[in-house]
Amino acid sequence: MTPKSPRRPIYAWALYDWANSAFATVVLAGFFPILFRDHFSEGRADDEITLSLGIANSLGAALVIVLAPLVGALSDAAGRRKAPLMFCIVTGASATAALAWLEAGAWQLAAMIYIAATTAFALGNVFYDAMLTQVSAPHERASASSLGFALGYLGGGVLLMALVYMVFEAASFGFAERHEVMLFGFTATAVWWVVFSAPLLIFVAEPRAAGRLKDGFRRLAGTWRDLRANKTALWFLVAYVLYIDGVDTIIRMAANYGQTLGFSASDLILSLLLVQFIGFPATLAYGPLARRFGIRAMLLFLIGAYVVLCVAAARMYTLAHFFSVALAIGLFQGGIQALSRAYFSQLIPAGDEARFFGIYNLIGKAAVFIGPLVVGVVGAWSGSPRLGILSIVAFLLAGGAVLLWKVKETPQEAVKQARKSP
Repeated sequence: MTPKSPRRPIYAWALYDWANSAFATVVLAGFFPILFRDHFSEGRADDEITLSLGIANSLGAALVIVLAPLVGALSDAAGRRKAPLMFCIVTGASATAALAWLEAGAWQLAAMIYIAATTAFALGNVFYDAMLTQVSAPHERASASSLGFALGYLGGGVLLMALVYMVFEAASFGFAERHEVMLFGFTATAVWWVVFSAPLLIFVAEPRAAGRLKDGFRRLAGTWRDLRANKTALWFLVAYVLYIDGVDTIIRMAANYGQTLGFSASDLILSLLLVQFIGFPATLAYGPLARRFGIRAMLLFLIGAYVVLCVAAARMYTLAHFFSVALAIGLFQGGIQALSRAYFSQLIPAGDEARFFGIYNLIGKAAVFIGPLVVGVVGAWSGSPRLGILSIVAFLLAGGAVLLWKVKETPQEAVKQARKSP
């Protein structure tokens, strides 16, 4: 019988998704795009706002591209993940809270603070993702990763639901305008992020490495050499950078896209709540499905589902259609995120998790660097936000093709082959 890992560290680790997904839900996908258009960018044209938001997302991603491999390699060398994760939590939460104090029209300052918050959020995930291999055995990682993302959907949804209720009952809570509740939501998100990070920092043990911090630069220099030796991991990352572009771009640009089509802020927030609460049970289901059909097969299915979803979104006109697309996102989004993380964790050598997850997060943010910018540029050039969202299909199809034709070895075969290479 295959031994199981202790449950408490897995649950404590997964609860960090509950903590930081409040930022992803309330800030990234929810209130910031709405406030950036209606409050921070007051008086600006629609295409200018979309382009500015796309550039802000891309600049934040560019910082992660530069920093993620370095901080991952240094973390592996020093054997420390909790301390740098704590630094990212404090930095990201502080920047998030600062957004609540900005005045109308301050779109440049809002964009800069948003970039700082998203960078800290993404770098924190380098250390968090690397801990997956500390708390779970290889056969448990699809389920553990799915549990984390599922708790993230539930946690983000709970906080967003509370804030949405406050938005609709603003006067009862002492707010003169609804946008004031949304600004308060930034402060609430910061507190939530910090408080619910505590279980991971307390209950997940951190084994100390014997290496020195300066060894991290040597490890970083060897990362790409190691990836060339591990062909399956390398090709998987190529596929991942392509298909995750569509996923993350939809997350960050969906609210702005909905507003350009004329849907109200209330409709957008309700659709986001639908995504969160559908996403919780749906994401949990992908652990058993991956064990039954295989992670790679499930990823190919989900990429195909996202292609259909993007085409449907580009042809969206009615409110019923809008909520149908939101329902589909809830069904598929958590699964593709959780299974991608679980699959990659099985392709990398023990002891170098943060270094390789630094590359993994770099690759993911490279996609976010491209996607929002493409949506913004295509939308501004064509005058049609529908063409912008449809442009993502090319990335999804390319990612699926690479995954189908190039990623054929099992994770165990890939690791064995990498160890034989000089």
